[in-house]
Amino acid sequence: MIATRALGRRFGGRTAVRDVTISLGAGDVLALFGPNGAGKTTLLRMLAGLLRPTEGSATVAAIALPGGAELRAAIGYISHASMLYGALTARENVELAAKLFGVREPRTQAMRALERMELRDRAETPVRLLSRGMQQRVSIARATVHEPSVVLLDEPFTGLDDSGSAALGAHLAMLRAAGTTMVLVTHQIAEGLALATHAAIMREGELVRIDQGSAIDPSTYLGVYREHVTHGA
Repeated sequence: MIATRALGRRFGGRTAVRDVTISLGAGDVLALFGPNGAGKTTLLRMLAGLLRPTEGSATVAAIALPGGAELRAAIGYISHASMLYGALTARENVELAAKLFGVREPRTQAMRALERMELRDRAETPVRLLSRGMQQRVSIARATVHEPSVVLLDEPFTGLDDSGSAALGAHLAMLRAAGTTMVLVTHQIAEGLALATHAAIMREGELVRIDQGSAIDPSTYLGVYREHVTHGA
């Protein structure tokens, strides 16, 4: 579902991402960790077709980057900025996305997406009146209302309270079980590893460590992360 080969991106003379090679199948979840400025968001934006790679190649959902409308229909992308319409209700924001993606029964599907994020009782509330955490949950509902085969998430737990984090974790576990492929950028190592089939550490634009399956030990991973990021092991 996601395959990259020596993928890279430069901005003028600065290299933000270099030599990223990964392969993820249906239902795989890559938890991507790294300090601020490591290149994680740039990598996600390339996979989402929002940035054109300057080096290497990649396919997402069998579509070569940078893709186009076909790629956008196959993925759900959750970024730092919610990009919600503040004057519209939560339901209207999600329903609008459903209509743009050609989802059948868009209102029904919008309500189901909001219910999965435990927001059914706030469906008719204008987004501008919701807390930052609730707005984040609306963004997640909007990004997944069309049941994409690939979901890309950039710090989705940011701003969520315990209830929101639990709802998000349960929803992402459901997506994984249904065969959705995900790349999850997060600083929350415990939450990321709880979902991950693969884990990677990014530093200065490069993947400096990749683990998968039984090789991921949650009890020692924080120490491994600190070693690679702090000491450059």
